[in-house]
Amino acid sequence: MSLADQVKEFARLQYIEPARRRGDATVRIVARDVHKELNLVNRVPSVCTALQSTRFLQENGLLLERREGPPSGQSTTVAYTYRFSERPAALRPSPALGFLGLRGIAREIYRELGGAEQFLRQRRDDHV
Repeated sequence: MSLADQVKEFARLQYIEPARRRGDATVRIVARDVHKELNLVNRVPSVCTALQSTRFLQENGLLLERREGPPSGQSTTVAYTYRFSERPAALRPSPALGFLGLRGIAREIYRELGGAEQFLRQRRDDHV
């Protein structure tokens, strides 16, 4: 596993998922904390790059709301504030799933008709 992947996985498990479970609207991660917890030495730029990568944001359904710290963006003092935008990519149905990706698409329609079971009963009764 690459260092970037380790950083992203750590951030997801230690910060993103707990905040999402609590129902928080935002989550804040400080580069120093991640660097320290992973026992890294002189790898702050890699930590900062991973925490603001497009892939990290997309995989976790995040928007980078604010980055605080020096203009270089490569310091232990850099703090990222993320806003949850949607379900993380890992939990969204993949287009490659084909029919399974459509699961639930007619939920609202069936609900208006009294539910799928009720709809099917009515259709069967109409044809008997």
